[in-house]
Amino acid sequence: MIDLARKFHDLHRTGCFVIPNPWDAGSAKLLEQLGFPALATTSSGFAWTQGCADNHVTVEAALAHFRAIASAVAIPVNGDFEGGFAVKPKDVAENFHDAATTGVAGLSIEDSTGNPNDPLFEFSLAVERVQAAREAIDRSGTGVVLTGRSEGFIVGRPDLAETVRRLVAYAKAGADCLYAPGIRTKEQIDAVVRAVAPKPVNLLVGGDFITVGQAKELGVRRISTGGALARSAWGGFLRAAKEIATQGTFVELTKGASWDELEKAFGEAK
Repeated sequence: MIDLARKFHDLHRTGCFVIPNPWDAGSAKLLEQLGFPALATTSSGFAWTQGCADNHVTVEAALAHFRAIASAVAIPVNGDFEGGFAVKPKDVAENFHDAATTGVAGLSIEDSTGNPNDPLFEFSLAVERVQAAREAIDRSGTGVVLTGRSEGFIVGRPDLAETVRRLVAYAKAGADCLYAPGIRTKEQIDAVVRAVAPKPVNLLVGGDFITVGQAKELGVRRISTGGALARSAWGGFLRAAKEIATQGTFVELTKGASWDELEKAFGEAK
């Protein structure tokens, strides 16, 4: 586990790499086969497999999911630990200590409250929560990479200045990597990268607005896809199921991966 954490740290030092987001052991194995150097879990993708909405799984379920994904592959895995499944820094620390021992090489913490009327934790509390996560990881001795996330752009507070202020504070509080999901423009990305340099920035790419090469030119070190791959898979499933339910035809079923392709892939993934 410590070796994987060290490899994950090394990936952040130069260049730009992609960590796509599997939602179960099978999708993780296939992504590893495609040559990605690391993976990241997705809270939404996992929640949908459990038949619930994002941010509605238990901490026990999230920890079990981390173990399942980390044990399925031989490359570093970043765990999407949402808001640490707690509000108080003391409770965040306890949960992060448990998460750091699941086999993941990285963990992230968000500053969103889940309350649409007050969507971000008060600034000082948000910083204390990052500090608590950092201290818990350090106590675990695992060397896990900590990513500090500011969620303003995806919770109705798209304020670039406030996002930058928070990310700079999270970096000072011990976050190894910084992340503002929802930023998309060159100006937004450049502002975040410059503000927290030399620490690396993760960019969320869930659609066709940038390439890996363009992100690299802007100084982005890490790209994740969030729930986008899971949504793509669910999209194919729903199109086929809706066609059967509403038309009584089966055309969409012909567009899936072949039996032989998947059997071969999973045979090689053993």
